[in-house]
Amino acid sequence: QVQLVESGGGLVQAGGSLRLSCAASGGTFSTYTMGWFRQAPGKEREFVAAISRSGGSTYYADSVKGRFTISRDNAKNTVYLQMNSLKPEDTAVYYCAAAPGTWYRDGRGFGSWGQGTQVTVSS
Repeated sequence: QVQLVESGGGLVQAGGSLRLSCAASGGTFSTYTMGWFRQAPGKEREFVAAISRSGGSTYYADSVKGRFTISRDNAKNTVYLQMNSLKPEDTAVYYCAAAPGTWYRDGRGFGSWGQGTQVTVSS
């Protein structure tokens, strides 16, 4: 099972940008669909974005479409989430996850999860 470690979170003003990274180890990175999820205090975990094994297909939640970009570098075993035009409602702990096969936006199919990185957007 692949191990995942996120980094890049922090405090940013509304309208600002952050880039999250997720480094994978212990597995064949290119065989996993990679996803980003987030969970705000008192709310359920929600899907943010996902990227196919090759990087050729990407998927986004409507709430982040046009502002966030998911990408991956299979040579570096890393997936990224570029977040632009951040809003206070983007404040959450962001998790990356790996799915070896069929996956769903509710998180099913993602068998490996990172520990999360906090993103706080001030107004």
